[in-house]
Amino acid sequence: MNELRDIYDLNTKWAFTKDATAVPQTMPQSWYWVNLPHTWNAIDGQDGGNDYYRGKCYYAKEFQKSELPQNAIYYLEINGANSSAEVFLNGKELARHDGGYSIWRVNITEALKEDNLLVIAVDNSANDSIYPQNADFTFYGGLYREVKIIAVPESHFTLDYYGGPGIKVTTNLTEALTEVEIEVYLTNRREGQTLCFAVYNQEHEIVVEGCQSADKTNMTLKLEKPHLWHGRKDPYLYTAEVTLIMGDVCVDKVKTRFGLRTFFIDAGKGFILNGESYPLRGVSRHQDRWGHGNALLVEHHKEDMELISEMGANTIRLAHYQHDQYFYDLCDEYGMVVWAEIPYISSHMPNARENTISQMKELIIQNYNHPSIVVWGLSNEITMTGGKSSEDLLENHRVLNDLAHELDKTRLTTIAAVTMCDIHDPYIQIPDVVSYNHYFGWYGGDTSMNGPWFDRFHMEFPQIPIGVSEYGCEALNWHTSDPQQGDYTEEYQAYYHEELIKQLFTRPYLWATHVWNMFDFGADARNEGGENGQNHKGLVTFDRKYKKDSFYAYKAWLSDEPFVHICGKRYIDRVEDETRVTVYSNLPEVELFVNGQSLGKQRSNCHFFYFRVPNKGETVLKAVAEDCIDESMIRKVAVFNEEYRLKEKGAILNWFDITQKEGYLSLNDKMSDILKTKEGETLFLELMKNMGKDKQEGAFAMTAENIGPMMQMMGSFTLIRLINTFGAVGPAVNKEQLLELNARLNQIRKNGTFGEVLVF
Repeated sequence: MNELRDIYDLNTKWAFTKDATAVPQTMPQSWYWVNLPHTWNAIDGQDGGNDYYRGKCYYAKEFQKSELPQNAIYYLEINGANSSAEVFLNGKELARHDGGYSIWRVNITEALKEDNLLVIAVDNSANDSIYPQNADFTFYGGLYREVKIIAVPESHFTLDYYGGPGIKVTTNLTEALTEVEIEVYLTNRREGQTLCFAVYNQEHEIVVEGCQSADKTNMTLKLEKPHLWHGRKDPYLYTAEVTLIMGDVCVDKVKTRFGLRTFFIDAGKGFILNGESYPLRGVSRHQDRWGHGNALLVEHHKEDMELISEMGANTIRLAHYQHDQYFYDLCDEYGMVVWAEIPYISSHMPNARENTISQMKELIIQNYNHPSIVVWGLSNEITMTGGKSSEDLLENHRVLNDLAHELDKTRLTTIAAVTMCDIHDPYIQIPDVVSYNHYFGWYGGDTSMNGPWFDRFHMEFPQIPIGVSEYGCEALNWHTSDPQQGDYTEEYQAYYHEELIKQLFTRPYLWATHVWNMFDFGADARNEGGENGQNHKGLVTFDRKYKKDSFYAYKAWLSDEPFVHICGKRYIDRVEDETRVTVYSNLPEVELFVNGQSLGKQRSNCHFFYFRVPNKGETVLKAVAEDCIDESMIRKVAVFNEEYRLKEKGAILNWFDITQKEGYLSLNDKMSDILKTKEGETLFLELMKNMGKDKQEGAFAMTAENIGPMMQMMGSFTLIRLINTFGAVGPAVNKEQLLELNARLNQIRKNGTFGEVLVF
């Protein structure tokens, strides 16, 4: 028997340009040569300024038909083109696709000649009919995943059904029996054809099989002694294979891996996997990295998975769009429980409903067979601007929710709601389960508010499963012995996550918790933290070279691999005579040695150990927990090392340039304190008007009506920090205007009250 499906790689030697205005009719000689995956925003999408190139670019490639495998039909497969793309072959337009994160295919058979010129025009321009358009990440343009040609016979397993694999596996596990229903989709079926179904175990042995006429395209097989897929504990995978046969000839073959598992999300007990309590504790992930943008290689995906696994996470929220198929495969193999979602995000666009529908169809149809996926995400922070949800927004969510259940009766739906979304909003009632994005302790309030907020939700809606879809704070290579909210130090991030771990991990009703984010990621509009163009909430740096201390806080709670870690390795120079040294370990006891002398042993049930250490000269620190050892050092200095202090890159004014008057406001005061006064609120709204923020839609719109909800997110920002942030995404104010504003603030006493953050 012969397998007649062949794949031809098209990833090398593409000509690329930003400058063309029309589709070329001959191979361009003056364009740049690039290989795929490729993005034109690998640099300018990560350097700040919100000025990365967004427009239409062209890719061109020559190939000969004689180079292709001989077959009847040829499909071009594009695994990711952000965000719209048009395909031209030999000057003929064949297809257009809207949506930058899914697989899509084009039948190119009739347009093929012996000598071929393939042109793909890719466009990441603003477009109110395609998601995403307003979000805190860079919309990298390009052919950033693989492109290939798939050659198939006339009769074949379908390739043009929303980019799906042509095979669908649905499992039904009961106490008495295990059923595996395998369904395939056929194109150009012929009389006399046969379908042969087989299921292989992980050891590549056939465990059950059967054949039937291709008139019927599904078969249910019964599996004895099933081996369950049980997350990180035992990610066991089967393979389903279906062969299309004519006579004694194999016409086409398709296969997919799948897993056998049951799951349930209980409003009181959390996530249940195969009848066992299985609390989901993990991270979110963006698919980009420093210097590469979103044009990731296999080794990049593998490294990300290894780091997430090392930390001990058992769940990943794949935000905020469909990720590479290879990474979903890794999630299956490593036992990660996955939240998969479409980029319906930040602001509802009435013209883009059809795009949310097509992206949801592609997401589900392409990923149905992955056992790692348990929920389909309908949207993220779609009510960012505050206020009640519009009827059009609600209807969009109802359509998506019904669609997800129609396409997949085995999984649940969810949303990621933002803090200012009232829990009584009907939008909250649409999906099967709900999660919230809260940043109490970073953008507003303090860390102690997180747990009680979820307790209040759980008390009012005991029937609705509630989780935490985002929480986190930013940290760069800034350091202090007195960490404060909003200072961007590694020490405050560590403190924040210590507190959140203790609150969230001890509430069993939370069906899932996802840290925002596993890795720093590109967000070109950001102008904060001293390194523009990035969101620095990651537990690991953008280049994956440094694990921040908070990474080890989670490893201490989640990983079974024994370890000990001394925090503050980048914070060597310290001015105080006695300093606190924090140690993380998943072992019960830690002993700290200072220049070879034991400072004593500590035991801790929360995996965090705090030592007071004399700071004299150079001090070598050694932490010992059973057989695990970690070493570090500190050094006494007379003056604080300014290399450790945040300086805003490109800021008009830094905090230390601002005049502060005791008892009066300044640009260095938190927004929550400024808005306690009527005068301060008036000045702030005037500033926003001058910056054009009162006219903008989306996350940065600011009016007297929504100022309260917005400050739930940004109340802990100092005004100068907020101005530096806003200045990256619109008209900025100059130094003279800021000094004048500060002078006016210096006339306003610090008084008044501002409403609580905990708003229902």
